[in-house]
Amino acid sequence: MDTPQSESHGTSSGPVRRLLVTGISGNLGARLAPLLQGFDLFSADLYAPPSSTSAGKFFLLDLSTTVGQSAVGELIEREGIEAILHLAFVIDPVQTGILDPQRMWRANVVATQKLLETVAACNRSSTRVRLFVFPSSVSAYGPDLPPFVGEDAPLAAHTLPYAIHKKVSDELCRRFHPTLGGCAVYIYRPHIFAGPTVNNFILHAMRGRASGRGWLARRAERQRWRIPILLPAFSKAENLIQFIHVDDMARVLFWTLTNFAPCELKIFNLAGSGPPVSFVECARMSGTPLLRIPGETSVSLLLKLFWNLGLSGVPPEALPYFLGSYTMDTSRLRSELGRDYPSVIQWSSRDAIADALKL
Repeated sequence: MDTPQSESHGTSSGPVRRLLVTGISGNLGARLAPLLQGFDLFSADLYAPPSSTSAGKFFLLDLSTTVGQSAVGELIEREGIEAILHLAFVIDPVQTGILDPQRMWRANVVATQKLLETVAACNRSSTRVRLFVFPSSVSAYGPDLPPFVGEDAPLAAHTLPYAIHKKVSDELCRRFHPTLGGCAVYIYRPHIFAGPTVNNFILHAMRGRASGRGWLARRAERQRWRIPILLPAFSKAENLIQFIHVDDMARVLFWTLTNFAPCELKIFNLAGSGPPVSFVECARMSGTPLLRIPGETSVSLLLKLFWNLGLSGVPPEALPYFLGSYTMDTSRLRSELGRDYPSVIQWSSRDAIADALKL
């Protein structure tokens, strides 16, 4: 992959005003939008945001296509965008309707690369785009980690396409940074989003909800069936995980817009305060039964069957992420936020998942 070469640059000072948010129509975008009233906001997404979302000047763009990627690049140059929050990413293929693996790769990885190339081109003679923020993911580290990994731990995602795409995009942001002509790059690696408005496939499973789009899922929802969580017989479900409340994530992004260090590359793990929560505790909190089946292979085959029947939106490749422990050290973020930490990170991991499961 060729990357553009940097030249000498001047940097502008003062707060950023003209802001682009990709993925504004997603859950995080909807929680972030009310915080952005003081910015000249431009936004883009595959789907139009709800009328309740203050999306600024919105552009309907499909970033999985070359047309959409070119259009967002032209938007950045034409509108004099100073900061980019790149939230657009296919996390749940069923909810977004992007089930084709190659299209998912283009929407996630290729679109991220094209945005970075646009920033490099815009900043070739002077620093016009001053900040690029990318929410990566804990999943980029892989599904089974030593306790409380730091930001320097290797990224070893495998199996699950979403996790692999986050890993590669994370690496792209770091690789491109020296070529971006003075643009600061902030990479956040959040743990699992939680909150009452969040509907990712992990929370669907913990809530015992059918998350597919087939007729069987619709019937399960009508009949209010409680779908058990499938685990191999050997699993005690004592693996530890953390959560980040989506509102805390939105506050972190807003904080970054007014507190970023010019030109720098910064990487932060992001999770709720307090201790992690075990998988079995999450199941107890939600009242969702755990169904243990002999052999990991049998569980994998059943997940594939439920996926193919349209009952479940849990990708079969996600099984290792349900079985492994993955916790992160977030002391770097706490130090960066300083006195602002309590007002930004308001939820513990336990309270965040409890807020998500109380529905």
